[in-house]
Amino acid sequence: MFKLSPQGSGWSETVLYAFAGGSDGATPAPGPLVFLGGNLYGATLGGGINNNGTLFELTPTGNGWTERVLHSFTGGNDGLEPTAGLVADPAGNLYGTTEGGGGGAGCSLGCGTVYKLASLGDDNWTESVLYAFNSGTDGSYPVAGIIMDSTGHLYGTTSRGGAYDFGTVFEITP
Repeated sequence: MFKLSPQGSGWSETVLYAFAGGSDGATPAPGPLVFLGGNLYGATLGGGINNNGTLFELTPTGNGWTERVLHSFTGGNDGLEPTAGLVADPAGNLYGTTEGGGGGAGCSLGCGTVYKLASLGDDNWTESVLYAFNSGTDGSYPVAGIIMDSTGHLYGTTSRGGAYDFGTVFEITP
C-alpha cells in the first residue's frame, strides 16, 4: 500500500505497508480504500486462510502504519477473493463482494457473495453474507466494487449469469 504526495513539480511515493503474502494477505484488491476514523480499510485477493483473501485495517503510528487482518476468508460460504472497492455506511460497517464462494450451486467454487463487515466494538469485527449468487438470472462472479445509496441499498455488477450469461446489474436492499 502506498501514498502519493505532491512534491514540487512531481510526486513523492511513501510505502505505507508491504504485504508478506501469508496470514497478513497478498495482492491488494485494486480500487480505492475506505478511510474511517483515521484508518484505512481494504481487501487482498490472496493470503489469509488457505490463500482466499483478507479484509484489513491500516492504522497510522508514530513510525508509519500497522496492518491488522479483520477477516480472513475461508473460501466456503463466507466467500473467497474479495473484489475491488469497499463502501461504508454511517455506522462504520463495511460492505463488499467476493468473486467466489458463497455456496452457489451453479459454480464449482461458489458464485460469489455480497458481505458486510460489522464492528462489534473493542477492535472486534464480524463478517456476514448478505447475499450469495446462484449463477442463474441473479448472476455470478461479481468482479467490481459496489456502491451504496443514501437509503443503504447496494448496487453492483456480475461478470456472468443473467438471461444470456453475459452478467447482471444487481441491487441488494436492507
